[in-house]
Amino acid sequence: MISYIKTRWKTPGGYREFFIIALPLILSTATWSVQSFIDRVFLAWYSTEALAAALPAALTQFIFVSLFLGTATYINTFVAQYIGAKRPHNVGPAVWQGAYLALIGLLFGLALGALSTPIFNLIGHEASIRNEEITYFRILSYGIGPIILSASISCFYSGRGKTWTILGVNIFATLINIFLDYGLIFGKWGLPAWGIRGAAWATNIGSFTSAFIFFLLILRPRYRERYNTLHGWKLDIKLFKRLIRFGGPNGVNFMLDIFTWGSFVLICGRLGIIESAATNITFNINSLAFMPLIGASIAMVTLVGQRLGNNRPEEAEYCIWTGLQVTVAYMSVMALIYWFLPHIFLIPYSYGTDNINFAAVKDISVKLLRIVAIYSLFDAFYFAFTAALKGAGDTRYIMFMNVSMGWLIIIIPSYLTLTYFNGSIYILWSYICLYLIVCSIVFYLRFRSGKWKYMRVIENAPQ
Repeated sequence: MISYIKTRWKTPGGYREFFIIALPLILSTATWSVQSFIDRVFLAWYSTEALAAALPAALTQFIFVSLFLGTATYINTFVAQYIGAKRPHNVGPAVWQGAYLALIGLLFGLALGALSTPIFNLIGHEASIRNEEITYFRILSYGIGPIILSASISCFYSGRGKTWTILGVNIFATLINIFLDYGLIFGKWGLPAWGIRGAAWATNIGSFTSAFIFFLLILRPRYRERYNTLHGWKLDIKLFKRLIRFGGPNGVNFMLDIFTWGSFVLICGRLGIIESAATNITFNINSLAFMPLIGASIAMVTLVGQRLGNNRPEEAEYCIWTGLQVTVAYMSVMALIYWFLPHIFLIPYSYGTDNINFAAVKDISVKLLRIVAIYSLFDAFYFAFTAALKGAGDTRYIMFMNVSMGWLIIIIPSYLTLTYFNGSIYILWSYICLYLIVCSIVFYLRFRSGKWKYMRVIENAPQ
């Protein structure tokens, strides 16, 4: 076993190369989890209504932003394949196409904010929760543009495998967010006490900070010369169309995937405030394990994209098996903690809350975390195999399968169970287990078929 680890550590596409790229990304996505976790803790201290409203509103907003975000983050694959193909001068123009996408997203967010009231009137939660949802959603919508811009420019670093810069920027933006979160929710340090409105503005300011720093960094002289980051600013219609062609399905998949989870949360919310708050907390805690998987997945996409850009498909497959081994080990540990020690995750939420309602929320959350423990390993398989397909450009298949499985296994059964069979929240959450098991099998079969090894997203080099 030790000799195997040593060998895999040294080989190209092995543990060492994976961790060099993945560790900063894992820590970066962990900062998102920490940010969300602390935000929900502060809101739990503020009121049960604010806590119950935060996740439905945030997920609903993210359903809309995810179309742009999923498309923008696919710039990572373009950058990786251009680097693998030894064409660095194409990197800057590829990144700039994301800036134009961010501009469209900014205009969309302003329009979306004006529709917040009819959207949540349609959802139909209790009035005390609905008013908080409307406020949170409207303000978050104003920050869509900076989120997309930040994600686009970060691909300049992740696609090249230079990920420590992403970590540094995200840590700084997260600290800004946490500081403002506490201050604007409770009115500390001379700031206004805005409650859930303050939490939303803190998030927006953090997003703007991240985008601004990334924008300044990418224009450094050494990047201008090698990667064409300044003169490549123009809208390239052909390149933009390729981004939409390959990144668009990734964006649609991301949007519909978030729609699936958002719909699930909204369906659970119809059971009542207690169930809604418990679902919110459980998803929030699960993100502690889930978000680092996203970082690991981005690393695998980068490694696959670089290998395929350099026409080394077998090495690309080797990289995926490396990433899978690491993520399975990590999720195994998290699953054990979720099953045997779920209460430790709930301690921060309990601080500052002494009402009877939260005791009920806590009891349900403990049981839901044990369901999370069951499906955690399948999360690792899901992310690894879809990373291979994304790194190649097989995004339409991912989109089709995720959408169909999400509706057939989660949304429709959850709605029918609640509407016609008076099902419990535990039955609804069991559908998530089934979904991840089925998807893991489906994407494994696609991965083993090897079709992805012959796919590319970049144009052929001029002769």
